[in-house]
Amino acid sequence: MPDPQNAPEAATERRPSRPPLLTVLTVILALETVLVVGVACWLVYELLTQKPESYPSAVAIAVLVLLAAAWLIATLVGILRLRSWARASALTIQILQLAVAIGCFQGFYARPDVGWALLVPAVVAGVLAVSPAVVRATARNMEQHE
Repeated sequence: MPDPQNAPEAATERRPSRPPLLTVLTVILALETVLVVGVACWLVYELLTQKPESYPSAVAIAVLVLLAAAWLIATLVGILRLRSWARASALTIQILQLAVAIGCFQGFYARPDVGWALLVPAVVAGVLAVSPAVVRATARNMEQHE
């Protein structure tokens, strides 16, 4: 019969370690998720309370942001569960965010402040998503990374 006093220690030994770089990636993804969910809620609220110039455009933007929020939530859950697919999802999100950031530096309505706010976390999270420590922590086949 197993000793109940040693049960928490055994569970801790079996649990994969969470390196600091993975924790930083998780925090960045969590902040991005909170911000996108907030923007989605604001857009839906605005859609319901204000008269947009174009309803189809307003609905399309709201739907796209809601889909982005769902994608970020799924990716965050995957990272928290140490799923290997979540690295690719996080990297894809950061590449798309990088494209939006570059667009913020250009054009008639250029907003460099928004561009930097998108660019810095995208680069940091992208690098973290492919860092060896994060790959090792989320790998399906551990023998390949030892």
